[in-house]
Amino acid sequence: MPDILGSLSFTWPFYAAALLGYLLGSIPFGLVLARLGGYGDIRQVGSGNIGATNVLRTGNKPLALATLLLDTGKGAAAVLIAARFGPDMAVLAGGGAMLGHTFPVWLKFKGGKGVATALGTLLAIAWPVGLAACLTWLATALLFRYSSLSALVAMALSPVYAWALAQFPVAGTYWSDLQRAELALFIAALVILRHHQNIRRLLKGEEPRIGAKKA
Repeated sequence: MPDILGSLSFTWPFYAAALLGYLLGSIPFGLVLARLGGYGDIRQVGSGNIGATNVLRTGNKPLALATLLLDTGKGAAAVLIAARFGPDMAVLAGGGAMLGHTFPVWLKFKGGKGVATALGTLLAIAWPVGLAACLTWLATALLFRYSSLSALVAMALSPVYAWALAQFPVAGTYWSDLQRAELALFIAALVILRHHQNIRRLLKGEEPRIGAKKA
């Protein structure tokens, strides 16, 4: 990671990369698409989340899919744009995108849980890392049928995948194992933090399973 506490004349590009990532990540696609689709404020539906899972509760599957793809894409876009200026820039932009999605200033810092944006960011770090996280989510979901548990397991293992997998170039730039693992660890911590209510429900046995109707 760069030393962002140094001289501003040297560090301003790193702040700019983080800000770029934050602004991209803070675009609330779920909220915007739900309004355009005539469903009003998605925060008044279901769990109140702005992510694809809650958009799906409107019954509009294409709208939910579009939200998923756009939330995934903004994380990947932040990393790939910044990676052209070096891996340190990409680390900060990817972290900024995650912060933007989970704590968007436009929504009084009440954003989504970050899973789709996290997967997009991981895919941009190196596609095998993102693919391993996606497959982990799928396998956990098939075994236990808890969406939140699947996300928690996939994110918790993502730093291990980022550290262990061989190097792959991102936008023509090779990352070190440490750089990938640092970003993956930050992403995992943020997603786990945003799932604190789900964790409590899982421990109490109150978390709804995939496909179960919400009481």
